[in-house]
Amino acid sequence: MSRIPETLVDGLRFGEGPRWHQDRLWYSDFYAHHVRTVNLAGEVKDIVTVPNQPSGLGFAPDGSLLIVSMLDRKLLRFRGGALDEVADLSDRVSAPCNDMVVDAQGRAYVGNFGFERHKGEKLKTTSMWRVDPDGSIHEAAGDLTFPNGTVITPDGKTLIVGETFGMRLTAFDVDGNGNLSNRRLWAEMEQGVPDGICLDAEGAIWVADPRGKRIVRYAEGGRILDQIPFGERGAYACMLGGPAGKHLFIITNEDSGPGIAGKSAGRIEVVEVETGRAGLP
Repeated sequence: MSRIPETLVDGLRFGEGPRWHQDRLWYSDFYAHHVRTVNLAGEVKDIVTVPNQPSGLGFAPDGSLLIVSMLDRKLLRFRGGALDEVADLSDRVSAPCNDMVVDAQGRAYVGNFGFERHKGEKLKTTSMWRVDPDGSIHEAAGDLTFPNGTVITPDGKTLIVGETFGMRLTAFDVDGNGNLSNRRLWAEMEQGVPDGICLDAEGAIWVADPRGKRIVRYAEGGRILDQIPFGERGAYACMLGGPAGKHLFIITNEDSGPGIAGKSAGRIEVVEVETGRAGLP
């Protein structure tokens, strides 16, 4: 089994939110304003254009696509060829929204930057917000430092979020109404930062680490089980998928931020691993 990732797609402006669904990888290319899919043969299909930059993706129980719209801080739904607003978070969130996870009941947990990092604002904590299927908005958890990639365990009872500038993965219990409690440290990253994450069938989490220019597989408690370096490229998001759930898709780029928008330097790379996917997304 090769440990050298192969390029599946190149020429992305900046990829985000990879999700394996219906035998294809769905992803956002947010500076290009597109949501697209790609199969294992590298065939790309346009799905929808999102003017204010798509980021996190997820699927509701009815199969419709939920999309985080970054700059206007909204949750959108794409269904039947139409793009509609589900919830407006702009009165609760003061900086761009980013990744999310959608649970089995269709509740969307949406993260955000917490501060305008590209406009020179100082780092500050923020809240993660939960949007229920009826469009109502609820604070899921507060005092998070750049809540980003998020997963839910197969039993639906634990949510784990990467706090990018907190350099840690934080876990919560999830009750039957989607409320979070029992906040605790799942893993601390002594070097690097967590961006996108995905969960495997052994309960380990693959973490895209753009600062460390690698993807790392962590056990609960912080022990490193595996890692794949990317040289001079940062790893920004990841997803397990493929026929057996053992294809690890990694979105990489030369850098992040508005300065990269015109370079089309992003890629989706893929490598096969031994343990398949589990949980959500």
